[in-house]
Amino acid sequence: MPARAPLGYAMVALAATLFAVNGTVSKVILGSGIDAEQLTEVRCAGAMLGLLLIVAATRPASLPLRRSELPVVVALGVVGLALVQWSYFYAIHRLAIGIALVVQFVGPILVALWARFVYGEDVRARIWVALVLALAGLLLVVEIWQADRPDTAGLAAAALAAVTYAAYILLAERGVRTRDPVSLSAWGFFFATAFWSVLAPWWRFPAGRVDDDASLLGNLAASHLPVWGLIVWMIVLGTIVPFALVVAALQRISATRAGITAMLEPVLAIVIAWAWLGESLDAVQVSGAAVTLAGVSLALSSR
Repeated sequence: MPARAPLGYAMVALAATLFAVNGTVSKVILGSGIDAEQLTEVRCAGAMLGLLLIVAATRPASLPLRRSELPVVVALGVVGLALVQWSYFYAIHRLAIGIALVVQFVGPILVALWARFVYGEDVRARIWVALVLALAGLLLVVEIWQADRPDTAGLAAAALAAVTYAAYILLAERGVRTRDPVSLSAWGFFFATAFWSVLAPWWRFPAGRVDDDASLLGNLAASHLPVWGLIVWMIVLGTIVPFALVVAALQRISATRAGITAMLEPVLAIVIAWAWLGESLDAVQVSGAAVTLAGVSLALSSR
């Protein structure tokens, strides 16, 4: 193992932990009365400002956007960032965080299938095993045979999150051919912010709620924090810092290894949601989550 590899794995693991905690933090904010559209808009705008400042301070020459890059960067912003975040927030507002994340993390399998049938890439035969495992696991997670299975609208949103997450991977993979990941993401968040600013104009944002104190819900329901503090946490420690960790890790380990390590996120998210919110999956759903994540790990290693 290269000398720098352990640090790379540690960076991705820490990023996965921060993303996992952010799921519960976001659910608390949603519980305060800010809806999924508004929360997505705030997160995109905050991430845009933070990343643009980082790029301006560290590599200003990379900031100008060429006209030829516009189609990919706009698509990355609207589909790969704006919609993936909205669908995830909508899903966790109606589902247990673990269920939403397990469904979303099927995205890499869709990427491998797209690479095989659209790009014509050589994808290993294990992708078919991965697909079977993921689908079988999802059936267990959703408990399709139960009359009181998880919320249909929430599951649809989680499925949309999987599709848009796959689109994000494919668009980002193409975008980094012409520019660095940080400036690419900064511009992506710019167009994501512009998209939501049109659909959910800022003058409709419930600014009065930002100063309210929000219950931390679940096992911490007696504790309260200001909504603005939770939003700052979401933007800084739930978006900018973990993103920077992943980018830095990719200089030390391969994207495949980073992707497999990132599978810690749904596992940690399930544990955190159980300890904090009291959310839990039954034994069948936990087994299904394990089978699905095993399938996704296979898919990540198939390209």
